Amino acid sequence: MKLLAIETSTMLGGIAVMEDDTLIAESRMNVKATHSERIMADIDNALKRSGFTIDDIDVFGIASGPGSFTGLRVGLSTLKGLSYATGKKVVSVSTLEAFAWNIPFSTHLICPLLDARKKEVYAGVFEWSEDGFTKIIGEQTVKLDMLLAAIGKSAVFLGEGALLYKDQIRASLGRKALFGAPQDMVPSPANVAYLCMRKARNNVFDDPVRLVPRYMRKSEAELKTGKK
Repeated sequence: MKLLAIETSTMLGGIAVMEDDTLIAESRMNVKATHSERIMADIDNALKRSGFTIDDIDVFGIASGPGSFTGLRVGLSTLKGLSYATGKKVVSVSTLEAFAWNIPFSTHLICPLLDARKKEVYAGVFEWSEDGFTKIIGEQTVKLDMLLAAIGKSAVFLGEGALLYKDQIRASLGRKALFGAPQDMVPSPANVAYLCMRKARNNVFDDPVRLVPRYMRKSEAELKTGKK
């Protein structure tokens, strides 16, 4: 099975291509150009490096959020377009769960944090169990101090939110606060592809018509217009 995965939850977007258990290609680019300007070129480059064409891909996968509203919309629109054009199936995974896979097999809790603005973070707390992660604290939009108060043991913090609030995290948790290495502090398209492949093998697919981004909060436009 060949799978192409899209990760556009943050400004560091990327594409990954897997064939069965093998990662064939992965790209990550943190550049000033928007996802809409580069995503199709990234897909084309990943396919060329893989030696595949778009018709060779059996399944399209995506990290569905939370994250950047614009990035998620662009990624999902691209995914749906590819699915409609080729007739291939789609599968989605949580951005935060895929992010936790940057640190598998850890004896510490794993806490990915993405900046949600307004002094809030998109967060989830995960614990390694057998061959995957268990959610200890469900994914949510939360004030950081409330999240930290609920963490009772050492945790590895990942993501832009961890970098933004590192001093506050350290002040609250002391030696229980650990931080990933630079390469672990950004989402991994390869992890998205891996988790999507696991779901695809179990025939767990999404309806591309009903699939929507997991924003986990209202946009500024919705807040201003009073939409529910």
